[in-house]
Amino acid sequence: MEKTLEGMAVVIGGMVLDIHATPSIRSSNPRGTTTPVDYMFGGVARNIAECMSRLRPKPFIISALGLDNAGNLLLEHWRSLGLPVQGIRQGLDMTTATVCNMFGIDGELVAGVASVESIERCLTPNWIQLFSSIISAAPVLMIDANLSSDALMAPCQTAADAEVPLWFEPVSVAKSRRVAAVAKYVTFASPNEVELLAMANAVIGGNGVLRVRRNLDNAKSSIETLFRTLKPAISVLLERGIKFVIVTLGSDGVFLCSRGGPRCLNETLNGAQSLGMEEELYSTVMMSCPPDDYSCSTSFNGSSHLFVVHFPALPATVVRVSGAGDCLVGGILSALCSGLNVKQSMAVGVAAAKAYVQVEANVPTMFDLVAIAGDAGVVYSSAKVLFQTSAL
Repeated sequence: MEKTLEGMAVVIGGMVLDIHATPSIRSSNPRGTTTPVDYMFGGVARNIAECMSRLRPKPFIISALGLDNAGNLLLEHWRSLGLPVQGIRQGLDMTTATVCNMFGIDGELVAGVASVESIERCLTPNWIQLFSSIISAAPVLMIDANLSSDALMAPCQTAADAEVPLWFEPVSVAKSRRVAAVAKYVTFASPNEVELLAMANAVIGGNGVLRVRRNLDNAKSSIETLFRTLKPAISVLLERGIKFVIVTLGSDGVFLCSRGGPRCLNETLNGAQSLGMEEELYSTVMMSCPPDDYSCSTSFNGSSHLFVVHFPALPATVVRVSGAGDCLVGGILSALCSGLNVKQSMAVGVAAAKAYVQVEANVPTMFDLVAIAGDAGVVYSSAKVLFQTSAL
């Protein structure tokens, strides 16, 4: 494998052609209304990887596409971004994954149908293992739960052997349960509230975790009340070996949960800057988010101290909200790969998510690093320690 690929962050998962339909007016007509339809490049892994590339550090993606019109479009777009395509499997026996989503005029997802079985069938352990040397040399590995259980296990073991931090992206409630087999390998996981509960139930092999979540139709819960509701599920995942649980809360922001105490906020990816990652993001964010003075090690080691920080969402002119989590993850990973610490990287992720919800595309075609750094500075200074204890 080419030496130039070593040291790149690795992203494994789905590349999808998205079909988005959004009505221009609210209608109660049961027979429907005229609705503009857009074709977009999508897939959780693909979106995260493109977001990373827009913020400068270029990732290496491992995925699968059909040798069809949709697959060719996705592949050509990837080439146009100047990103490597060696990890993208393509063949006549595959059909490119496709998702059709209907959004309301407020940007919320209303309904969707998906045909993504080809990702599970064609993104095999054998294909992934062809790139084991790249995974072993990566600063971080991100996998999405579109993979089959066997395909998830293969890169997890490779990353563990090479001590590469691993990020698990749940994708959906049903697929989030696949974390059960690989939880002990996971450094970061990024569920929403519902995925969090499904993951916690899955890792204990039943439905013994708190089933209640906030009623979104009722008055808005306080952040403290919301955390108390989710704390049992968060604790289960941390106890099972996940180092950081990042719970996305929509307009309520994000919880960063770990067992590392305050020092976890200053942790960085080992060797990220020395791997030749982009320095512009690092230097720009450093000016607006100066590191706090926490003593810590540079590796992701656990402890018995539950520590939770709340990062607020930023006000935005919302066009579409479904999928903001992809840019949140992409922003965090980009920042970590540039050498920024966990707290700084969380702030960058929230800023990237704001940029996403203000455009119609799955990933903004350009990020203004000065604006990202400015927004990150607001989030960084507003982050609040929500919970801290010496025992789970």
